[in-house]
This record gives sequence, structure tokens and C-alpha cells, in this order.
Amino acid sequence: MYAAGRLDADSEGLLLLTNNGLLQQRLTTPRFGHWKTYLVQVEGTPNPEQIERIRSGLVIQGRETLPAQARWLHSELEPVVSERSPPIRTRQSIPTSWLEISLQEGKNRQVRRMTAAVGLPTLRLIRSKIDLMDGDTPLDLAGLKPGEWRAVTKTEEGRLMQLLKGSNPKNQAGRRRR
Repeated sequence: MYAAGRLDADSEGLLLLTNNGLLQQRLTTPRFGHWKTYLVQVEGTPNPEQIERIRSGLVIQGRETLPAQARWLHSELEPVVSERSPPIRTRQSIPTSWLEISLQEGKNRQVRRMTAAVGLPTLRLIRSKIDLMDGDTPLDLAGLKPGEWRAVTKTEEGRLMQLLKGSNPKNQAGRRRR
């Protein structure tokens, strides 16, 4: 079983499991450009310059990130999410805000490092969507509560298998042993 992407112990949300290694590679390799969307609760109130720095890409640990999609989810757009267990830390004197950030790559703790680099430490991180880049709606968490899972639908399975048709034929053939 392969996980198409990682979630660290402090993160939550959508995780696609598959027994197809080529599918896992296709969904996680940055050159295929699949957008992964995260709901990010941060400490503080973002300003336009901070959002633009995330969008433009940042140098983190000596490497530049690809440009991202980012927006502040003002109070009327804040996501409705369940309580986290254990709860996040909060400080009465510092407000929290929600951002929506989409990446085409997934370096280790990248979202957390990006928000910290612009002065908005991450308190909570939820992967909410994976875009299959096929013109249809992204895979998302709709209808699932924390800890719940479901099998992909036949339609979703067909969409996932279509991804492999666009992969390099050498990769599909597998490796030969000598």
C-alpha cells in the first residue's frame, strides 16, 4: 500500500492510499503538476505582502519553492472544521486566521515553513483537496468526518487510471531483472 503524499503527525486531512506504485508516483511527482490544497490556521492576521510572498515562492532551507496559490479566508469564508484532538495552542492576545494554500510540490513540512517564513506560524494544517488536473472537480474531503475513510467511487477510479495513460511508457513497463 502506498500513500500518495505524506501528512506529518501534526497534520490532518485527505490521504489517498493505493496499491499502484505508478499512480502514487504520478500524483506525488512535482513535474506532473497536481495541485494539493491545504486549509491552514495561522497565528496572526495576514497582510497582502505576506500572501504575495507565499504566492511568489520562497527560499526555504536553501531551496526555492515553486509559486503557490494562496488566499486569506476572511471570517465569512473560514472553513467549518471539527475540533482537533489534542486541541491547538491558542493565545488570547493573538488572533488566528485561516489561509487556503495550494502547492504543486510537497517538500517536507513545506506549508509550515512557508507560513513561518512570512511571520505567520502554522497552528493547524488540513489537506483538503487533490486536483487530478483532468478538468473535473478535485478529490476532496466532502462527507467525511475526522478518522473516517471511504473507497474511491468507480468514476474516481476511472479518473485515476486515466492519469497513467499520460505517463511515460517506459515507467509503465516496469523494470527488468538481469
